[in-house]
Amino acid sequence: MDTQTVSPGEQTARKPAGRRHLYERSHGNPGRLRSLLAPVARRRFAWIEAAVVTIVPLALAWLVDRADPLVLKSGFPWLWLVPTLVALRYGVAPGFTSALLFALTWVFAYPAGTPWPTAFFVGGGVLVILTGHFADTWNVRADRANAVNDYLNERLTALTDNHYLLRLSHERLERDLLTRPTTLRDSIHELRQLAAGNAADAATSESAAATGAALPGTARLVEFIARSCQIEVAALYPVHHGKLGLTPLATAGEPFDLDAADPLPALALSTGQLAHLKSADGAVRDSRYIACAPLISATGETRALLVVQRMPFLSLNHDNLQLLFVLLGYYGDGLEYARATRELIEAVPGCPTDFGLEYGRLVRLHRRSGVASSVVALAFPRDEARDSLFEHVLRRGRSADLAWTLQTPQRSVLLNLMPLADATGVSGYLNRIESNLRNQFDTDFERAHIGVHTLFVTGASGNTNLAELLQRAMGHA
Repeated sequence: MDTQTVSPGEQTARKPAGRRHLYERSHGNPGRLRSLLAPVARRRFAWIEAAVVTIVPLALAWLVDRADPLVLKSGFPWLWLVPTLVALRYGVAPGFTSALLFALTWVFAYPAGTPWPTAFFVGGGVLVILTGHFADTWNVRADRANAVNDYLNERLTALTDNHYLLRLSHERLERDLLTRPTTLRDSIHELRQLAAGNAADAATSESAAATGAALPGTARLVEFIARSCQIEVAALYPVHHGKLGLTPLATAGEPFDLDAADPLPALALSTGQLAHLKSADGAVRDSRYIACAPLISATGETRALLVVQRMPFLSLNHDNLQLLFVLLGYYGDGLEYARATRELIEAVPGCPTDFGLEYGRLVRLHRRSGVASSVVALAFPRDEARDSLFEHVLRRGRSADLAWTLQTPQRSVLLNLMPLADATGVSGYLNRIESNLRNQFDTDFERAHIGVHTLFVTGASGNTNLAELLQRAMGHA
């Protein structure tokens, strides 16, 4: 079957026609003759029409035979077809009005003393009553059916409009999901992989940070942020000792020349915060750019500035711009890879560098944005059965989490760093693990003597907090 693609505008333009066809299907599409003989609804001038329809045949009969305008001498009362038709169209009352005109004709047209034609008027009156009662009954039913059809037609029209809007919303949601991560947790997971690929360069090139050399992985960083925040045109410019460089480190979309006199980049550098056209109570009114976000390292030094020149209107909202600033801050923390983990490794010997970096990042993330994270330590006694449980739980970790395992002859400890997980997230993780142990091994934390210890990572958390958590887990009896 051939199909034809119709644009949303064409679909909107065709809606009135579709509604008209729907009305015709529900009420019918009568022609002029059918509408004249059997109207869908009672007309406003039914009484006038009944009088005119009755007077015209009576006038014609009077012109034909002035002595007998009611055609009483014929073998069939032909004129009673007129009140019958009026009664069928409009009901008993208009039919009786037509019959009264017949009675008035008898009074004024026939000589005094003429016997009253009882059979003529009684028979005609009964006929009018029967046909009028039939018309009244079906007119009421027709009015009720029309009212129900009108209501259903309105409901169907509203449902059609809602379905059309829902389809457009679903298509837009699909496009958004294809072009950006669904959650901040997915974004942080990808940035962690990006920072891990540049960790060696950032740790071994301390002179690069001191001299303001090019930042590692900036091309991938800008590409990832543009995809996550739906940015069309942007560029990342270096900052040396508070001065903004004019040569971009990386760009997304069409390259553009930076206007050094624009007030928006200056506002972002002076405040160290995200700056956009509505920031600072409208202090910046005229700017070529939409937003500027500084890339700040863990030491508080501004290393670069991301300048956004164009992005979709629907993406220009506070949440999306805040996500942009958080992603840059997360990357900026990774610039101090070796420095951020050195103290943690000294306080907690054996701590993996990636675990230590992630822990320091989450501490800073809570200090700056108030996003809480957690560390869950599970301590397993060492034997063959519990080693199987330990390996099973280790495999059940979430993709965004970071696991650190320690094993001694007496105990196996799993430290699970859970970014962006508060008390509710920890409770859900523990319930899932315990439910899985119960289903797979018919045991739980208490029966298997598995110790559970939790540390909530906040802005006040330090290296000693993690060391104390590890000490509690290793010393669990």
